[in-house]
Amino acid sequence: MAYNNIKQLFGRHMDYFFAQVEMRDNPKLKGKPVIVGGKASHRGVVSTASYEARAYGVHSAMPMTQAHKLCPNGYYVTSRFDTYREVSGQIMKIFRSYTELVEPMSLDEAYLDITHLVRPDLPASTIANYIRRDIYEVTRLTASAGVSYNKFLAKLASGMNKPNGLTVIDYNNVHEILMQLDIGDFPGVGKASKKKMHQHHIYTGQDLYNKDEFELIRLFGKRGRGLYNKARGIDHNEVKASRVRKSVGTERTFSTDVNDDDVILRKIRELSGKTAERLNKIQKSGKTVTVKIKTYQYETISKQKSLRDPIRTETDIYNIAYTLYNDLKDPEIPIRLIGVTVGSLEQSDFKNLTIYDFI
Repeated sequence: MAYNNIKQLFGRHMDYFFAQVEMRDNPKLKGKPVIVGGKASHRGVVSTASYEARAYGVHSAMPMTQAHKLCPNGYYVTSRFDTYREVSGQIMKIFRSYTELVEPMSLDEAYLDITHLVRPDLPASTIANYIRRDIYEVTRLTASAGVSYNKFLAKLASGMNKPNGLTVIDYNNVHEILMQLDIGDFPGVGKASKKKMHQHHIYTGQDLYNKDEFELIRLFGKRGRGLYNKARGIDHNEVKASRVRKSVGTERTFSTDVNDDDVILRKIRELSGKTAERLNKIQKSGKTVTVKIKTYQYETISKQKSLRDPIRTETDIYNIAYTLYNDLKDPEIPIRLIGVTVGSLEQSDFKNLTIYDFI
């Protein structure tokens, strides 16, 4: 039985994720040509452009210097990846409240397999709209979604009604949609592939459909079989749930080689604190602590300690890391990098409570 995938795309391909976050946090930017990315003076590139900026020809991956020429009066914002990651985490949490079968593709894109939720009185499109509603209620951001029976079609559908839209591709409309599709709109067909397609008189899905499999393999090599299948709406790739995180760690490279224990231990204390913060965010504890050192000669050495009881606090992590460092460090050899990792993670027995826990 074919399964239903819901593909949620947020961001640079769909609802200009980074720019939308910036407009949410600074309402004065709404309706303006917003360009998010690196600074023009530092050879930066555009991460995301709002639809208003795209009207000037600005697009993702464009050099910022070129964007300034095309849209000199645009609103240029430096990327805030920590904020985008935080918002992405909120969205992924919403996804996983519906299904464990979530395959994140980037900060703003994921596949969900919602087969087990679909009922005669609860179609996949309704579930998709519930998810979009939840995303908006939590983040105040809009999302485009595509619903279909495989990943290729779900991705295609998610780009057909943007921004803030929903498209369903099913067995009744799939052939008509694919036949009318411009060849450049097939997911995975870039500028170079499109040019080669045109050289062989392939301009639409119908043209691709009319080619037999052997001819496509002759023209495009191994990709030919995949193109043959795409023209028929076939994709056997399943949603691969994201891997369970097994460790959390932080490391830092010193600006110059260091051989001062006090300086290094202060850095270990700092790294222990950052690792503890990350453990707290994901509500995990760990039963192993590892300290890694890279010497000035670029040799990497590490030492690990296994624990009977899991730990998660800065003090506990630091105390063990302190001992490991002293066992590991050669007093005669300067180092250029130090790292602290907590592994063998398990769910913590407690969590930080907020006022909402008592309402």
